[in-house]
Amino acid sequence: MNRRKFLAASAFTFFASGLSSYTQPFLFSQSKLKSKEKRSIKPKRLKEGERVGIIAPASFITEEDFEKIKVNLENIGLIAVPSKNLFKKTGYLAGADQERVEDLHEMFARKDIAGIFCARGGYGTPRILHLINYDLIRKNPKVIIGYSDITALLIAIYVKTGLITFHGPVGISTFNDFTKNYMKQILFEASDYVDLISEPETLDENEKQISSIGNEIIKISSGKAEGNLVGGNLSLLISLLGTEFDFNPENKIIFIEEVGEEPYRIDRMLTHLINSKKIGKCKAVVMGVFSNCEVKKENPSFRDSFTLREVLVDRLSFLRIPVIYGLSFGHIKNKFTLPIGVRAMIDVEKEKFALLEPAVR
Repeated sequence: MNRRKFLAASAFTFFASGLSSYTQPFLFSQSKLKSKEKRSIKPKRLKEGERVGIIAPASFITEEDFEKIKVNLENIGLIAVPSKNLFKKTGYLAGADQERVEDLHEMFARKDIAGIFCARGGYGTPRILHLINYDLIRKNPKVIIGYSDITALLIAIYVKTGLITFHGPVGISTFNDFTKNYMKQILFEASDYVDLISEPETLDENEKQISSIGNEIIKISSGKAEGNLVGGNLSLLISLLGTEFDFNPENKIIFIEEVGEEPYRIDRMLTHLINSKKIGKCKAVVMGVFSNCEVKKENPSFRDSFTLREVLVDRLSFLRIPVIYGLSFGHIKNKFTLPIGVRAMIDVEKEKFALLEPAVR
């Protein structure tokens, strides 16, 4: 059976349509958490003029990178303060594991530091999780933000301490108006309700030629749900399964993004989530943009490969929960700031995604 006939035989329905202008929150009944999770801790909101620590818990950065970070943070009213070991380099890492942990501890402990921005992703955070003093973090709660490889750190801190952490731009990200607007609403303004309205990004000609999705929003399974957010980069979420830093999916909306993985690898990771019962226990799956995740035309397996669209629909359409793809987070310029541990809602048919409570105090 060829792949087209195989997918035609799968039971699924999905639609793509324009963005909703609906602006009022949906009302849902509150669900009681069955899991024994640590009580959530909300960090203090950020204020203009405050100093924030810059750490590199994964790959290394240069002094030139730090200059860009300083400008990015100045543009949202913050002062960037480098950690002691920020410019260290050990292979592909930003210094030795212990040095990167020292910087994390330093910035949580310092009274003159209001929050913490991770400089970049890359690779390295899973290596340090067992070295972290989580009691220190719990006693000194602060905003900590990043994405990609930083996913492992954000989830581990949330699981171990209950501190709300933030999946959002790293220091060297593009801080455009879209990204800054959501960061301000969530980290500075402590808004009670935030509509997360996606804004499609323009694809270049090469991306258009190989993309099976483009800048569409794909409604894989309709429905609406409410639950606390948990998630991040797909491969990093997979790396936490079965560890002491593993996340509880019950009553959660799981959000996922990925970059640079071919469809068969996306298939394998989603299948791992399914087999581990993570997706079966959650309330909904909300996906951002999976950047550069198609098979390249020059690849010999191009003609025989499923597309990204086909994999997502085939692997997720059978779930009896809301599933949507293409919202504004991931390795793209237009980024939401998504608080891990905060209550949110999704209505697939209306393409409505919103936060239902403040993430900071």
